[in-house]
Parts: sequence; structure tokens; C-alpha cells
Amino acid sequence: MNFLFQERLSQLQNTHFDLITRENEVVALGNGIYDRYKFPIVTAQHTPIFWRYDLNPETNPYLMERFGINAAFNSGAIKLNGKYLLVVRVEGIDRKSFFAVAESPNGIDNFRFWDYPITMPETENPDGNVYDMRVVQHEDGWIYGLFCTERKDPNAKKGDESSAVAQCGMARTRDLKTWERLPDLVTPSPQQRNVVLHPEFVNGKYAFYTRPQDGFIEAGTGGGIGFGYADSMEKAVIEKEYIVDEKHYHTVYEVKNGQGPAPIKTSKGWLHLAHGVRNTAAGLRYVLYMFLTDLSNLTQVTHKPAGYFIAPEGEERIGDVSNVAFANGWIADEDGKVFIYYASSDTRMHVATSTIDRLLDYVINTPADGLRSAASVATLNKIIDTNQAYLKNTTEAV
Repeated sequence: MNFLFQERLSQLQNTHFDLITRENEVVALGNGIYDRYKFPIVTAQHTPIFWRYDLNPETNPYLMERFGINAAFNSGAIKLNGKYLLVVRVEGIDRKSFFAVAESPNGIDNFRFWDYPITMPETENPDGNVYDMRVVQHEDGWIYGLFCTERKDPNAKKGDESSAVAQCGMARTRDLKTWERLPDLVTPSPQQRNVVLHPEFVNGKYAFYTRPQDGFIEAGTGGGIGFGYADSMEKAVIEKEYIVDEKHYHTVYEVKNGQGPAPIKTSKGWLHLAHGVRNTAAGLRYVLYMFLTDLSNLTQVTHKPAGYFIAPEGEERIGDVSNVAFANGWIADEDGKVFIYYASSDTRMHVATSTIDRLLDYVINTPADGLRSAASVATLNKIIDTNQAYLKNTTEAV
């Protein structure tokens, strides 16, 4: 074997091993709500070398990349057999996305991709692109994957190669390896993105969180996180969508908003993680926010803190589509620890950790958005007054 080929291969293998075995570190002195970590947990460079390179020196004497990977992001998440599994959106340099599973023993580092990506069956109308899978262990016994399937708009004008139609693709599995494709979800809305399956039956029906859209990019009149029911998953049809959480002027979710992963059930309600979008001079800014819904009435928002929960910071703000934080996966352990998996700038994956108790405290006790500057000042003044009185009483007691 060519010496230079072997030397380059050894360097690639050693660098890859160092990356996937690197221990992650908590960033000191966070906000008290969650802990951030120093290193991304999954990147394009985490994908196996034998995906990206032809390792035969006869057919690839210069050891060039033959299948380039551009990004690894927007991962669904599930815990199976004691392992933390991410269903990662992997994007090649050809701009096509596909799904692949990355596995970790602890949920914060040592993520390694399974040898093969997911071979997702297609419907009679082939997918142009698939991405952003939400993975849900439903009480019916199946693991469902709901994702965006994108196809070229058949009504686009000649020469328009960017117009597309987005719908909710669906599949189910037992092990994340073999998947059964189901028909796309049917809803009253022209297009759908960010559809999430509720993990439990509701009145004997399957419940869905939707994001009705008038067009491929613009939410339009259908803006907000919707909710609807279907009788089955084999031919899922939602006849009516109810808006659970609306977009609002001059907020972090003024342009559009969508459900992240499936909500987590707690004693005080369902914990939701969502993304909100606003427009800026630098383009669209995506952040994450949280809210709580009633245990029995899933369309009733009981608590919703003002502003964002997680926003991109530092290097997270730089990437293929900059200034974006997005999440479609989290895992709640039996001991109450929560692993929040979020992507930054459509490029890489990160983790933040918290607990059910801390997240409930945050959602329930953090002030809501008053939707006006004067209301924000009134909230701040109330906090200051309360703290001043507490500090005064504490000082006098000493």
C-alpha cells in the first residue's frame, strides 16, 4: 500500500477517534435553568471515515473525500436499551439530507454513528428531501418518526427551481433500524412542517401538534402551533386544527413558531419546548422557548415565560444558516434529569442538561410576556422592589 496513502489514512483515523472519544465539559456558572457544554456533541466530522472516503488505494490513490458531509443537526432523540440515541439530520455537500443514528452511553459525549444510515422507504410520490425527524415512543407500542418531506412544487413557474411543497412524512419502527413508511399526514393546511406526535392516546385518538403554513416559507394566516386528532396512523387525517400557541407581534416568535420534540409529562402539566422566529436586519433569528399545558386539556397553555429559553451563543451563532437554535429532541431520564438536544446554525448538535424540577420552576415562576415595553419595566420594578425588601429584612435581622 502506498506509504503516503497509509500515513494520511492513519491521521484521519486518529483525528476521528480523538473527536468521538473527547469528554465534554460543563460551562461554568450558567443561568441556573440548565447547564451548557463546551463542545458540540455531533458534527459533520463525527460521521464515519468509511462514509466519506473510498478506502481502496487502487480506486482512490489520493484518499480524497468521495461523499462529502456538510452538516449534522436537528436531531430527534430517544433512549433505548440504556443508550442515548439521536436520529440526526445529516446533510451531504449535495444538499440532500438523510437520517442516521448516533449513539452515546451517557448522553453528553462519545456519540458514534451506526455503520449505516437509515434506509427510509419512499411513498408513491418520492421525497425530494427529508429532514428534522421527531422520534416518539407511543403508548401503542410503536416508535414513530415524523419528519418533513419536501418535494418540488408541481405548480411552480418554468425556471423556478426553489418552490417546494412541505408535508409531514411518517414512518414507524421497533428498533430504529427497520422502518415502515406510512402515508403522509393529511391536514386542512396547504403545507405542514414541524409536526409532532403526542406520546399518549387522547380520547382514543392519535393527537398531533402541527404548524399550518400557507406556503413553503411563510406561515401566513396559519401561524402558530396547531393541534389535531386522527383516528389511525395507517391513514392519518386531521380534519380540524386548533391553534394552541399563537405567534405575536414584537416577540421572539413573531414571524412563526413550531413545536420542538414531543412534550414531557409531569405532575403539573405537559412541558413543551418550541422554536420561535423573528426577523432582523441580519435575517431570521431562531430561538427556543418553553410553555406548559394542562394535563387533561392539551390545548390550554397554563404557563409561558417571556422571551427565549435557549438562543445561540458565541460560535453557535456561526454556520450554514447563522443565528439559529433549533430543537426537535430531548430525553427525560427516570431520575428527573433532562437532556435537551439542540442544533446551532443548521450545522452541528449540542446538549444542555437540566431536571424536571428546574424546568417546571422556570416555566411556572418566570414572568410572562406583557407584550409592551411598559409591562416589561413594571415586571422588572416588581422584582427589584421584592429583592430590596428581602435584602433590607435580611440585613436588619443580622
